[in-house]
Amino acid sequence: MAVIEREMTIAEAADRVSSWLPGHRVEILRGSIIVTPPPDGPHQGTVFEAGYEFRRAGAKEAGLKVLPGVGLWLPTGRADYAIPDLSIVEADYADALVEKNCYAPHVFRMVLEVTSSNWTDDTANKVEIYAETGIPVYLVADRKHDEVLLYADPVDGKYPNPLRYKRGEFVPVPESVGVTLDLSVDTLLDGDD
Repeated sequence: MAVIEREMTIAEAADRVSSWLPGHRVEILRGSIIVTPPPDGPHQGTVFEAGYEFRRAGAKEAGLKVLPGVGLWLPTGRADYAIPDLSIVEADYADALVEKNCYAPHVFRMVLEVTSSNWTDDTANKVEIYAETGIPVYLVADRKHDEVLLYADPVDGKYPNPLRYKRGEFVPVPESVGVTLDLSVDTLLDGDD
């Protein structure tokens, strides 16, 4: 009797890798599986503090949800998806479920990534991917280079050059996000207030 095996899809491979590496973040970017180790304390502190600031600034009252680690379906490949560290989404985001717990990009107002050991994914690959996807605001807490980068308003699938913020400064969140807020660069880089 012959056994016929089929080749595993990239989505199935990502699911398998995820089951082998609990606590790791598994994403598919441009058809490649990207695996990120569990975040360190300051990384998670940044996500918590930024989320807290958005809530305090009235995100809920503005019809927004502040969600850490929610899936973003990407149009850059058949099975592509990302899991930003923090997302600001429209309150009815659940109606935009695509698959694999990932939501359509049109409900995302802003995403925040905090760099880890794979910092080039956040500072290069995701800049291009999020711009192509049409994410209005992309904020990167670049801990490797000790600065915060603000990308906004992509045109023809590309962000203009980022605004760069150094320690001691505050990042003004663009109005398009839906809340008025200035985020401390020190808090974004260090994860504490």
